[in-house]
Amino acid sequence: MTDPATAPPGAPLGDPPGAPSGAPVGRSADPGPAARRAGVVSFVGGGPGDPGLLTVRAVKLLSEADVVVVDVLDRDELLARYARPGVTVLPGGRDNGGGPLGRAERARVVVTAAAHGSRVVRIVDGDSTTFSTIVDEVAACRRAGIDIEIVPGVPVSTAVPAYAGVPIAPGGATSAVHTVWAHERGEAALTPGADPLTDTVVVLGDPHEIAAAAVRLVGEGWSADCPSLIVSNGTTLAQKSKVMTLEQVPTALSSAEPPVTLVVGSPVAHRDSLAWFETRPLFGWRVLLPRTKEQSTQLVDRLSEYGARAEIVPTISIDEPRTPAHMDRAVRGLVTGRYEWVGFTSVNAVRAVRERLEALGLDARAFSGLKVGAVGGVTADALRDWGIEPDLVPAGEHSARGLLAEWPAYDEQLDPINRILLPRADIATDTLAAGLQELGWEVDDVTAYRTVRAAPPPAPVREAIKTGAFDAVVFTSSSTVRNLIGIAGKPHATTVIACIGPATARTAEEHGLRVDVVPDQPSGAALVDALADHGAELRRVALEAGEEAVRPSQRRAAARRRVR
Repeated sequence: MTDPATAPPGAPLGDPPGAPSGAPVGRSADPGPAARRAGVVSFVGGGPGDPGLLTVRAVKLLSEADVVVVDVLDRDELLARYARPGVTVLPGGRDNGGGPLGRAERARVVVTAAAHGSRVVRIVDGDSTTFSTIVDEVAACRRAGIDIEIVPGVPVSTAVPAYAGVPIAPGGATSAVHTVWAHERGEAALTPGADPLTDTVVVLGDPHEIAAAAVRLVGEGWSADCPSLIVSNGTTLAQKSKVMTLEQVPTALSSAEPPVTLVVGSPVAHRDSLAWFETRPLFGWRVLLPRTKEQSTQLVDRLSEYGARAEIVPTISIDEPRTPAHMDRAVRGLVTGRYEWVGFTSVNAVRAVRERLEALGLDARAFSGLKVGAVGGVTADALRDWGIEPDLVPAGEHSARGLLAEWPAYDEQLDPINRILLPRADIATDTLAAGLQELGWEVDDVTAYRTVRAAPPPAPVREAIKTGAFDAVVFTSSSTVRNLIGIAGKPHATTVIACIGPATARTAEEHGLRVDVVPDQPSGAALVDALADHGAELRRVALEAGEEAVRPSQRRAAARRRVR
């Protein structure tokens, strides 16, 4: 096969990714101009690690890509968030054994991926044109007749110091910024013409090379006492930053794992007042969410805003009702005008009714003329996603009791029909149905879905729960308490327990857990906010006592608290 990095235009470029060697790839001997047309490669700056730092253009290209070629950093979260399902992902920075690919090998991966018409996104760590190999890869694409696009990204050299609270060039204080790639340069100076008194230098590369660069900087006139900052895993929730002198850098980097960034210069002194990322109230916390993935999106996003990393462990599975005929009869009642109201008490209920209607060739128009109630904001959002604006969402407590408190009584003068449909889980309580009947309504309480206990999580997760590797567990219902303990065991005594409301808290206490957090309002947002307040208080108390602020999981070896 011809090397794409050196092939002349029109030369055969081998098989696309995943095709067996020599396979025809679904084309005839004379494929014609359309079949021979090459794809397009977009060289996209992937930023320093935080998926939220991707540009709008990069997000659009990722959503349309057939193939994504990644560099060295782990991009699983970025791909999960932005790439379309089923996209092919190829390594562009390392071979199967983990070794670095050469320039020609990188070019070969990119060109081969695009040679048969694919839309390829080549994610380059940091900025696409800073310390990257795209010049060679673009040249190879040009020789192969492949169109290219270059999309800049957020550079590591500015983003990582910013996330660590260090402005590398504060106005009026810094004359110049030198960004250095710490590879071997022979006898050449790392920062030629730099003024160690007024300039800032940012050093990127392998930790051992950065350590060697620190030694060379001292030899070039930078003071051994010059303020320096080491940042590992910058802009991610695993970020760690430490201020030291330049002389201390080599020792500090002796056991560091990449990626690492070094900042040297007077702006490092601003860190004490400008640090913002690592001081978030839940920064670095590992939080367990015993919910399904579909139910957890808003909680995960809100926890991330406070610096926490959420891990989802489903405790229930959703099954069809044992007697689907009841649900079918209820759906027919929607269409024929049997009901005045429909009350939804969960996202799962919305999903179950929607799936049943769509299976029968119906859509949201079946709710025309009906009034719709939703137990809370998340359920209301699920209805809006379906094109249905709920008529009633409780302003107070987001629960069956809260919904009942605001549900209007039946009025035979105003309500032409006196019947309500409640599509719910098989384990739902009778609180809402009984209360609505007391208000004068006839209620069809229909099982829309069954909840069954999920399979136990993998052994490492069960071990983490029992040994206190999680900093907090967030319980959103009594059933999540019972089911998590049933499939994985009790959380460790040092783990912070957060419950959405008093009923869930009582269930947790009945199972021997100490409840630390209960919000004033029983909503997911309030629950996460209350957990963040708790984390901030733990941090405040530790700092006032002159101690290092540590996560709950870091305290488990030092102190074990008795579970009531």
